[in-house]
Amino acid sequence: MKKNLPRIALILFVAIALSLCVTTSLRNESVQGVFTYFHDPRLSAEAMEDIIVNPDAVYGFSPNPESPRLGVYAEYDWTDPVFVAQAKEDRKAYHDSLQTMTDILERMKEEGATIEEMARAVSVERNRLRLASYAHDPKGLENVKKSNLAKYGHEDGPTPEEMFEKYGSWMIVLQKAFSANLGMDACCGLYDEYYDQYVELGYI
Repeated sequence: MKKNLPRIALILFVAIALSLCVTTSLRNESVQGVFTYFHDPRLSAEAMEDIIVNPDAVYGFSPNPESPRLGVYAEYDWTDPVFVAQAKEDRKAYHDSLQTMTDILERMKEEGATIEEMARAVSVERNRLRLASYAHDPKGLENVKKSNLAKYGHEDGPTPEEMFEKYGSWMIVLQKAFSANLGMDACCGLYDEYYDQYVELGYI
């Protein structure tokens, strides 16, 4: 039994040392004000397609300059709390505005519209809402129009026909109209808030 004492003492010492290291790390993180999500965006391939880990950014992520969808937003200063706070507010307002699509969908269902008719209607409304969300950001509006022009050949966003050609199903077109860019939500501090929505849409 005595021969095992040094070994046991060593194990206890290592365990205590590791515990102290973890505690110190957590305290440092708290002191430095490092933001962390409950649901880690790094575990989502969908989110990480458009963003990069940026320890200096307010929420730990910023748009990837190489991203076809969010690259134009990489030039903004995601380390600036004032800018990011406004971006978060605008992003939430955009999410809230999508309720109009739900209203359209419910009304058309009551009227007996087909899936194609509903998909076409909400797709057009989605494009309108996206552009309208940049009403107070002329630079952002210019960027999103440039992105649409490069990707679709026109500034307003994908047409219902283009969406159908891409997905081959009006039901999927309808579902995609309610989708959100997970990467942008992560940059704006909203990834946890809309996580359940990502699960419902099949992104997680």
